Amino acid sequence: MITIEHIDSIDKEFEDRISQTRDSVQIENLRVEFLGKKGKVTLLLRELGAIPSGERAEFGKRINDLKVRVESQILELSGKLKQATGAKKSDADWTLPGIKPVVGRSHPLTQTIRKILSIFTQMGFEAVDGREIETEFYNFTALNIPLNHPSRDAFDTFYTRHGNLLRSQTSTVQIRMMEKHKPPLKIVAPGKVYRPDTVDASHSFMFHQIEGLVVDDRTTFSDLKGTLSFFLRELFGSGTKVRFRPHFFPFTEPSVEVDMSCFMCQGKGCHVCSRTGWIEVLGAGSVHPHVLEAVGINPKKYQGFAFGLGVERMTMLRYGIHDIRLFFENDIRFLHQF
Repeated sequence: MITIEHIDSIDKEFEDRISQTRDSVQIENLRVEFLGKKGKVTLLLRELGAIPSGERAEFGKRINDLKVRVESQILELSGKLKQATGAKKSDADWTLPGIKPVVGRSHPLTQTIRKILSIFTQMGFEAVDGREIETEFYNFTALNIPLNHPSRDAFDTFYTRHGNLLRSQTSTVQIRMMEKHKPPLKIVAPGKVYRPDTVDASHSFMFHQIEGLVVDDRTTFSDLKGTLSFFLRELFGSGTKVRFRPHFFPFTEPSVEVDMSCFMCQGKGCHVCSRTGWIEVLGAGSVHPHVLEAVGINPKKYQGFAFGLGVERMTMLRYGIHDIRLFFENDIRFLHQF
């Protein structure tokens, strides 16, 4: 049963302990030891019921006074320590565990660009960059695109007030490289391009391309097929099949569309490949003699091949993404997956 001596001993013990308290951690430990659910003062209050009714009032007053004194001294000392360290009530509790900072990562388009460039640099290609505002000569004329071609219309190209334009293809980098550097050339040109398309799940007015160019005195169409076959198998897996279909591009002759076997159904036919078993991934061909002539290269001595692909399309195929707009909305829930 509780005695006056027991209450006095707890009171003295508290006085001794608080005189030795020097920081917030010790204060919290002291509070729990005396005022917590199983604290010494709390247990005294719970044992009041066992005191005879005639003595309960006196014991209750003594215990309650002790409780008030303990609370006030803990609160007072806590305030003094905060004031001594220049802290305020709203300051963080530095004794709590730290918050791990969020670490950023590369955008999925950047990851795909780096992956593609790493494959081509393995084959000896050099990555080069170029300007995004161009003239009609570099964007159209030098690429053998005639004046009456639909792509030169204002509805299909962003023109500036001064007669220049936002490049609609990174082939402009190829033209400038051939102007400044004579063959042999072996380059890939990544970058943004712009076309006034209506934004939807598969179109954007700004997107990314990577175009490649090889020019020397011995390159053949077989080299083009081998290069692109190796590239697609490195990017999508060694079991990827590749086919080439005849097509038309003004700047290459002959020209081809390049398809790969569907990675989802392994060529059996599914919703990804529109039940055909094949997915169209890029365009390519032998460099047109008129393009070589436009930059002062003799087409009777030199030849080569060129190709171009859309980075967004490649990224969508790699990760199973069905809406191009997700790349540009900056939704952290989407970007955090890559």
